[in-house]
Amino acid sequence: MFARRVFMRLKPNGVAELTQRLEKEVVPLLRKLKGFQDEITFVNHLGTEAFAISLWDQAESAEVYSRSIYPVIVKILSGILDGTPSVDSFDVINSTFHKIAHVVSV
Repeated sequence: MFARRVFMRLKPNGVAELTQRLEKEVVPLLRKLKGFQDEITFVNHLGTEAFAISLWDQAESAEVYSRSIYPVIVKILSGILDGTPSVDSFDVINSTFHKIAHVVSV
């Protein structure tokens, strides 16, 4: 399993709009993509920062998303973002929810 983390700074009072756009526009797009597993979004208690973790079956599926749909999602969220999101990628080595336990040698 593979994960992408997108860190975002939010404009004031953007949490409700972020929630609505994720539910109505972003997640439906993600569900159409091959290899998509899950999307989890976190917001700090001040509502000024958020990060989203998307889980993918493999790195190649996340890369297709990155090239094809991610720019569309940034446009969808542009009105509530303060600046440009930053993106990091990770191999998932453990998830109790997804029942993953995987040893990676570094």
